[in-house]
Amino acid sequence: MNLTQLSDLRRTVLLAASFSFLALTLSAAPKAHPVTTGWTEVFAADLSNASTESGDWNFAQGVLVANNKQTLWTKKSYGNFILDLEFKVAKESNSGVFIHSSNIKDVLAALEIQVHENQDAALYGMVGAIYNAQPPSKNMAKPVGEWNHYTITCQDSRVALIFNGEEVFNVDLNTWTEANKNPDGTKNKFAKALKDYGRNGPIGLQGLHGKAQAPVWYRNIRIKELP
Repeated sequence: MNLTQLSDLRRTVLLAASFSFLALTLSAAPKAHPVTTGWTEVFAADLSNASTESGDWNFAQGVLVANNKQTLWTKKSYGNFILDLEFKVAKESNSGVFIHSSNIKDVLAALEIQVHENQDAALYGMVGAIYNAQPPSKNMAKPVGEWNHYTITCQDSRVALIFNGEEVFNVDLNTWTEANKNPDGTKNKFAKALKDYGRNGPIGLQGLHGKAQAPVWYRNIRIKELP
């Protein structure tokens, strides 16, 4: 084998390794709702592992519901993970699942996967969206009173959502390169580019929100941490 052939072989091996790494990264997000047997319950039945005040949330018969506007935060921070949960809305319910928060006092310091009965006035404020940043590819919401299913995957810079059996987004936050601007050219409220957001932080469930202050019920909230 001459030097040119050896160089070509090395280049081929490096390209194959790069594509294998990319495929591994993208494959971390499941393409269907996973079986969560053996996964970790995100919130203890007594909410002892949550940052909350007594009376803010009620956890009974496996169902969580807010009593006021306070967000329910995990005490633990999570980086790469698959989060699986179910939720049910009432008429005009408005809530969300916060991930990778760097400041639990500031809702814009986290990404919020919208939980909504319809849509608020904000850009990308509909259910299944990353609030103000990324809309879902389709509306998969079930009618008021029926349980919906989310599987949220965070793997390094990628965030993906399976919503009632369909993947509705799988995005790379590194494509959000500018503050106050989404990759599609629309403006957002984030004073810092999402590529610069942290990749680790607590998970939160937003409390009663919006004009109606309508409840959202959550259940089967389980997580599998990824390397």
